Amino acid sequence: MISAKPFSISKWTVYEAWLRVKANGGAAGIDEQSISDFEQDLKKNLYKIWNRMSSGSYFPPTVKRVEIPKDKGIRVLGIPTVSDRVAQMVVKMELEPELESVFDNDSYGYRPNRSAHDALTITRKRCWQYDWVIDLDIKGFFDNLNWELLGKALRKHTNNPWVLLYIDRWLKAPMETSDGLIIERTKGTPQGGVISPLLANLFLHYAFDMWLRREHPDVQFARYADDAVVHCRSEQEARALKHAIEQRMLDCCLECHPEKTKLVYCFDAKRRQPYDVVSFDFLGYCFRPRLVRSRWSGMFVSFTPAISPKAKQKIRTQIKSYELHRRTTLTIRDLANKLNPILKGWIEYYGRYWKTELKSVFYVLNQRLLKWAKSKYKRLRTSNPKVNKWLIGVYQSQPNLFAHWQLGCRP
Repeated sequence: MISAKPFSISKWTVYEAWLRVKANGGAAGIDEQSISDFEQDLKKNLYKIWNRMSSGSYFPPTVKRVEIPKDKGIRVLGIPTVSDRVAQMVVKMELEPELESVFDNDSYGYRPNRSAHDALTITRKRCWQYDWVIDLDIKGFFDNLNWELLGKALRKHTNNPWVLLYIDRWLKAPMETSDGLIIERTKGTPQGGVISPLLANLFLHYAFDMWLRREHPDVQFARYADDAVVHCRSEQEARALKHAIEQRMLDCCLECHPEKTKLVYCFDAKRRQPYDVVSFDFLGYCFRPRLVRSRWSGMFVSFTPAISPKAKQKIRTQIKSYELHRRTTLTIRDLANKLNPILKGWIEYYGRYWKTELKSVFYVLNQRLLKWAKSKYKRLRTSNPKVNKWLIGVYQSQPNLFAHWQLGCRP
């Protein structure tokens, strides 16, 4: 039986794509339609996506441009609409199994059954085995990814016409600012799209992973999307390889950040060569020499990871942004119910190594709880010792009320 549609895409695939998009959550796109709004007329919305994708008439809407502040600049995100995220998920589900079969074992970002903790664990181990690290930072990777090179990589793994067609359309979809300005694009893939991480991994699989395996087979690395570290045995090897990587990125129409890409010496009790740079940040953790206790109760210097100062500051800033002192209509238990899912997420991620480093971060939260109590209860406004005593009393009667109290960050 000949299908009436030029492209064979099952309705069940579109529905499965919707379930994944819904599970991932996310903000509304340029049409301001939220996930709950989309679900109000789910059957009609999913049919429209299936019908247009199957007939080849699906064209993505403009991508919502959102600017996120970062160190010394901004990070530009491109937020697709909910319907476009569903369409992208359909293509991702078709393409990902093929690409997963060829991706490198030391590529960890945005891949099934792999996590940032996996990358951190192997990096921690290799920092003990290798003396030098190249801390690699690709300047504006998602904004500068070359479409022609990406297309060559794609066609190595698929000749599916609708996969290639829709990826091409997504790459070329313009961005739209909050004031309606349309920005045409000639390179890059929007950071924030469903398909973008898969395309990024594919590009760097050829631009970095396979090149490194082929040209420098004895070198170990860990890559999480565009964030990577490379391990070397000597300073000479590290300097030569850093130069080779910088040239390789230029050959692939990319550029290593001249300041952020650096050599790091893994200084510890056994490695004491003088060197200016003895720390690097990777996935929110700072790897550096730390004084640790041995199994025999002695102390020694080890090159280990813990939550980075930047990550600490980001958490403190987020805690302050909640403005707890203005939420006086809530009870202390209401606050705990709202904050605990966030706190547990931080503790689960940043507490994998050196969990005690989180205590200094959560000190800010305890101070904010004191400020909230002063705002809520008039009797506590007159005296700091009085409000301190009150919060200590809450802790003593309910020590598990807040997730960070369970960590030992008591008031």
